[in-house]
Amino acid sequence: METDSLAARKKNARRMGAHILFFDESGFLLIPPVRKTWSPRGQTPIHRHFYSHDRISAISGISVSPMRQRVGLYCQLFDANIDCDIVCGFLREVLRHLRGHVIALLDNGQIHKGGPIHRLTRRYARLHLEPFPPYAPELNPDEGIWRLLKQSLSNSRPDTGKQMMTMLSTELRRLAKSPSLIKSCIRQADLPLFLP
Repeated sequence: METDSLAARKKNARRMGAHILFFDESGFLLIPPVRKTWSPRGQTPIHRHFYSHDRISAISGISVSPMRQRVGLYCQLFDANIDCDIVCGFLREVLRHLRGHVIALLDNGQIHKGGPIHRLTRRYARLHLEPFPPYAPELNPDEGIWRLLKQSLSNSRPDTGKQMMTMLSTELRRLAKSPSLIKSCIRQADLPLFLP
């Protein structure tokens, strides 16, 4: 009976059109990512920082609307590790903003499985979780968001988790206001082309 209702929900979602949500998690360390940079000839750039193991955990999702293919970016930042309950809270928040059915594509991580996730999908019949194939991060456009964020933070030097949180929030707001950058993340993924 459970399988029949799940199949019926998926068929209904396809018939009505559904938002697609690509989501993933990542972490940002206070140890700065170093990239190539410019400096006067003969002067090696020196990058000073405080050695700290503090980190910020992040979860984000790229949404694509069913009809007009508008894109959106949702993100939450935490100073603790992300667990199943945080994933559920993130998905509930996304559902608050998106109307109709939502097909969420995610990896096979342990935090995407278990009781809280099953209870969430039973409670919200319009939420459909679909896993990517194992070991295929190149299929997830949300990886492009992490790449853009880490690139924008390279050679920076936040000294505290609070400063890092502020920098990440600023960059995420900038990305969320740029549909062209979000679409570029979708286009660079190894997915069948579905954006115009």
